[in-house]
This record gives sequence, structure tokens and C-alpha cells, in this order.
Amino acid sequence: MSVRSGGWLLFAGIAVAGAAADLATKAAAFSLLGMPGSGRRVILIPEVFVLETNLNEGALFGMGQGLSWLFAAISVGALLGIAGMMSRAAVHEDRWLVVALGLIGGGIVGNLYDRLGLPGLRWHAPADRVDEPVRAVRDWIHVTVPGVIDWPIFNLADTWLVIGAGLLLLLSLRAPRAEGEAAVEGDPS
Repeated sequence: MSVRSGGWLLFAGIAVAGAAADLATKAAAFSLLGMPGSGRRVILIPEVFVLETNLNEGALFGMGQGLSWLFAAISVGALLGIAGMMSRAAVHEDRWLVVALGLIGGGIVGNLYDRLGLPGLRWHAPADRVDEPVRAVRDWIHVTVPGVIDWPIFNLADTWLVIGAGLLLLLSLRAPRAEGEAAVEGDPS
């Protein structure tokens, strides 16, 4: 198998597995806990780790509420950008870069699915939107550190996006490899 085809397989495997895990856990959480406001929660660690549902029509930390279509368009653009990067042969030589792009791709697909209204949820409130399709990201993981931070409710797609972006940041801090220099055995790049 060529390095290039191996890179595509690694990327696709991570992206598909990441999106599938995100969508499956969102479906399970909303099936178990219901729509936001139902009052149902699962407390795993009191005051620290709770499962509860939330719908986010915005982006990071709830910014840009009501702009689901804009964020959907940005998501499609980001996926096209990732596909463009993956089409470059040099990308396939760096497994960690392929892993980072796969995580980001999986996270984008998971949240894009929600933003397009594909889960089939319907609004039950506010009154002016009752029975319209929900075009919002389904969130269900709530982590707090009492007295320190009450982190916004998130999902696995958000987790993949953060891990992928963090990995990209770490990769950007590596010393550039000299032209034609071979990778050292065990070097992830």
C-alpha cells in the first residue's frame, strides 16, 4: 500500500469513526435524557460531571446564536480545505498530521449533521418556532470544577475538534525537517 493511500485510509477511518461515535452518543443521550428543559440529568460525579442535553444554534461557547446556516457553510468550507490538504502528497508522510485532520474532519461532520437539521428533532419552544426542525448542535456532556469553571455543555464532535486543533498546534511547534531528510525510526512525522 502506498503512503498516499495509507494516509487517505487513516484519515477516512478516523473521520468516519469520530463522526459515528459522536452521532451515536448524541442519539443515545437525547433518547435517554430528552430535549433540553426536560429536567432529566445523569449525575456521574456530583458537581463535576453531569450528562444533560442542550441545543446550540451558535458556535464555540454559544457565540453567534441563530446563525446555524452560516456555521454550516463554514463547516463545508473547512471540509473542502481539509480535502485540499489531504490531496497534497507531503501531508500523507506525516501520520500525526493525518490523524489531526481526521479528528477535525470527524468533528466537523458530526456537528454539521446537526446544523443541517438531519436528526429530525422538532422545537417544542419557543412558541414562534414550535414544530419547526431543530438546526442546532446537540450537546450533552457538562463538566464543572466548582469555584473554578462551569464549562459549556459539549459533545464528542467538539472533543475531536479540540484534540485535532491541539495536535495541529503541537505539530506546528516541531522543528522543520530539512529538505530530503528521512524520518527517524519511531518519529511520528
